[in-house]
Amino acid sequence: MDRARKLIHAGEREIYPYDGSGVTAAILDTGIAMHPDLKDRVIGFKDFVGNSRLPYDDCGHGTHVAGCLCGDGTCSQGRFAGVAAGCRVLAGKVLDEKGDGTISGMIRGIDWVLKNRELYQVKILNISVSMGKDPAGKNISSGMAEKETLFHKLIAKLEEAWEEGLFVVVAAGNAGPAAGSLSRLGTGKRVVTVGCHDGTESRERPDSCEACSGRGPSGTVLKKPDIVAPGTGIVSCNAWFRRTARGCRDAYVEKSGTSMSTPLVAGAAALCFQKYPGYTNEQVKRRILWTASDLGEAWNTQGWGMLNVAHMLGSK
Repeated sequence: MDRARKLIHAGEREIYPYDGSGVTAAILDTGIAMHPDLKDRVIGFKDFVGNSRLPYDDCGHGTHVAGCLCGDGTCSQGRFAGVAAGCRVLAGKVLDEKGDGTISGMIRGIDWVLKNRELYQVKILNISVSMGKDPAGKNISSGMAEKETLFHKLIAKLEEAWEEGLFVVVAAGNAGPAAGSLSRLGTGKRVVTVGCHDGTESRERPDSCEACSGRGPSGTVLKKPDIVAPGTGIVSCNAWFRRTARGCRDAYVEKSGTSMSTPLVAGAAALCFQKYPGYTNEQVKRRILWTASDLGEAWNTQGWGMLNVAHMLGSK
C-alpha cells in the first residue's frame, strides 16, 4: 500500500488533514476480519452466506479490500495504511470461502445497504467483484439456472443505489486485455468502474495486472473503465493475522487485481466527502475523474486516467 499511495499521490502530507473520518463505506465481499488496522471502525456486519451474527472472512478477499480502503496501518507503523484511515466500514458477506456468489445474494446485499444507509450514514458502496468467469478475481456467476432478467435486476439495483445518493464503485474485472472484456457489473452508466494500471512501473513488471484488467468496448458510446488505480502486488490486511505477546504477526498479505484498485478510488471518495460534506455522489465523481492524471493510453484502457488524490483535494 505504501507504493500504491505514492502512485496516486495519497501520502500523508498530500492528504493531510483528511482521513475519511465521519464517512461510512459499505463493502459487499467475502466478509471482514476484525483486524487491528480496522479496529473500532467496522460498525456493522451482515452474513448473506452463512447467517453468522459475528464478523468473519473465510476467504480473506474482503478484509484485504477493506485494508486498501481504510486500514490505518497499526501493525506496520502506518506503512501499509489504506487511503482513508478514518473511514468507517459496513461489511456485507455476499461471497463464500472461494470468493464465489450469486446474483440474488448481491441484490440482497445492496438492499441491506440501502435499508441501512441513513442509520450508518453510508456514502460509498464498494463492489470489488466481477460478473461472470474471471480466473484472476472474485466472481458472481449467473450459471445455467440464472436468467438474464436477474442480471438486469442487479444492474437496476446498482442504479437505484446511485439514485439514492451512494457513490457506487465497481471493479473492471481481470478478464482483459481484449476490447469488451469489462466485467458486466462495470458496464452500467451509474457506477464508477475502476481498472488496474501501475503507471510507468507497469512497463517494468511482467506480472502487472494492467495486462489482464478489463477493458471497455472500442469505438462505441460507452466509455469504460472510468478511471484506473494501482492493483499489482498490493500489501494489505490479512484475515489470518495472529495476535502474539509481541504484537501482530502475519498481519499483511499481497494480492493483485482490479479488486485492489477499486477500494483506492472508494477511499479517495471518502476523503472527498469529508472535505466537501455537501457534495453529491455526482459531484464527487466529477471531481475524482476530472483530476485524474492522463497516462496517454486508449480510453478503454485508462478511462480518464490514473487516480490522483492530491489533485482531487486541491493540494497539488
